[in-house]
This record gives sequence, structure tokens and C-alpha cells, in this order.
Amino acid sequence: MLQIRVYSDYVCPYCFLGEVMLERALQGLKGQVDIEWMPFELRPFPTPTLKPEGDYLQTTWQRSVYPMAEQLDINIVLPKVSPQPYTHLAFEGYQYAQEKGLGEAYTHRMFTAFFQEEQDLGDINVLTNLAQEVGLDKEAFKEAVESGKYRETHQQALRHAYEEVGVSAVPTFIVGNKIVRGLLREEDLRRLIIQELG
Repeated sequence: MLQIRVYSDYVCPYCFLGEVMLERALQGLKGQVDIEWMPFELRPFPTPTLKPEGDYLQTTWQRSVYPMAEQLDINIVLPKVSPQPYTHLAFEGYQYAQEKGLGEAYTHRMFTAFFQEEQDLGDINVLTNLAQEVGLDKEAFKEAVESGKYRETHQQALRHAYEEVGVSAVPTFIVGNKIVRGLLREEDLRRLIIQELG
């Protein structure tokens, strides 16, 4: 079983594009790989998050995100949630989902909720509804996140990303023994996966 780890943040558009690229690259190979999504916060609390109406996001999306998404045929919008949400609660929820074997489905739902439906991932009620959609127990999920049960697990995962792996940009893919920083084209990612499967 080939181990693939993906370091990403739910509010990073390139991470959502990367998730779709990985899904496409894995056509017919799903049973041979084990994917683990790893948290990385681009702007951890209390660092101010970005505003979608601000110049930085407007420019980045017009010049980079939208053209890239169009080329890849992926439906994505710059969410109007302002300022952008912190993602620590969503990631603590991810730890719960991962424990229940639904980490991958949860990650996919976070991305689509934010980048296609403009839902606020910083809102516990939004997270709870999304968790229920992927098959998690609504009340147990809410209790797990609100009680801070997974706070330390999440912090450990972040320390692992920063200190042990040295992740400085997302998405970062670790495919077997190869580290790839940034977005790969579907065919390049597939080639790398097949190579590592040996």
C-alpha cells in the first residue's frame, strides 16, 4: 500500500484544485494507495485572515486561480465570507472524522462547501451540518469540537507539518518517499504515483 500524505488548508484554493487533481490521478489505483490529509493553517489565530474584497485575493484569483481552474475544468468561486474563516475548528473536526474513518470524505466536503457553496467554515453549526452530510453523528461531532477534545491532536499535527516535515507552502504532497511542493498536473502526479508503486 503506497502512503500519500497531503498537507493542505481548507481555505487554500490551490489545495482544492490539488484534491481534484489527486482524485483524477488515482483513477483505477484507489485500492493501492492510502491517502491521509494533513492539516496546515496558512493563517493561524490570531494572525488576521484575508478579506475576499481586498486587492490581494482579488488579484490572485483573477490572475492565477480562475485561469487555472478553467484550464482544469474545475468549478470554483472566491467565497464572499469576509474575513476568511480560521480553520482550526474545521481541522479539529477533521481529527474526529479521521478517527471514524471518514477523513477523506470530510476533507472533500470542506473544500466543496467553501469553494463552491461559499459556506463559512469558521461557524460550528455549518461544520456540524457538513459533518452530518458525510455520515458523522451530528451531536457527537459538535460535542467533540466544542469541548476541544481534538485541540491537542490538531496542534501536534501542525507541529509535525512545520517542524518535522518542514512544510512551508500548501498543497504539499508526500508520495511514498517523494516530496512535491505545490500543484502538479494530473498526468505528472499519476506518473509519480505509478513510479512509487513500483
